[in-house]
Amino acid sequence: MEKLIQITSGRGPLECQWVVAKILKVFLEEAKDNHIEYEIIHRENGDENLTLKSVSILLKGKDLSQFLKGWLGSICWVGKSTFRKLHKRSNWFIGIFEMEGLEKINFNEKDIQFQTTRSQGSGGQNVNKVNTAVRATHIPSGKSVFVQDSRSQLENKKLSIIRLKEKMMELHIQQLEKRMQETWNNHLQVQRGNPVRTFSGTDFKKNYKDKSFKKQRNVLKNELKNNNNDLN
Repeated sequence: MEKLIQITSGRGPLECQWVVAKILKVFLEEAKDNHIEYEIIHRENGDENLTLKSVSILLKGKDLSQFLKGWLGSICWVGKSTFRKLHKRSNWFIGIFEMEGLEKINFNEKDIQFQTTRSQGSGGQNVNKVNTAVRATHIPSGKSVFVQDSRSQLENKKLSIIRLKEKMMELHIQQLEKRMQETWNNHLQVQRGNPVRTFSGTDFKKNYKDKSFKKQRNVLKNELKNNNNDLN
């Protein structure tokens, strides 16, 4: 399963761009813990160092939908601005969205149709009289390449496969760039309130559970100590 998601500051201020960079680190760490592969497809740097306006990530793995349930939506960070010390605002929101509708390009060499022909241009008798040039066409997409680099038909065939793959990858990148343009609306959809996750503190460490465990352990220790005193 593959999913493309975008983490964006929307049209929020510099503080939100800083939160995007921080959330990205937490998000990728959690994805790794869940055995989810990721690839950063596109990022838009923020207005200051260590800030990001948006980042798009391709995720690959099982149970992606379950993993993303705890992330898709508005994310809130509670804290004082690291750029404007006297700013009164303490709640900063960013958004995480799934980029849907992206056509997946499957490339299979079995879908390639090869045609051989004589090489064009100068090159002597071997070039002009022998069908060494190759035209390779990817049937599902209709994309094709013409290769006559070598006097060997086999070598030209190998090169045509490589170049056809490159051409299909270019098409995939063009689709991604187009999708990035379309998802600019996501920058307008970051809403305050009802966040799916809330973070606080400048370190963004998820240590709240650990603290609660420590607190519970201390309570149990005190109870055990009191019980021992009662027995004595």
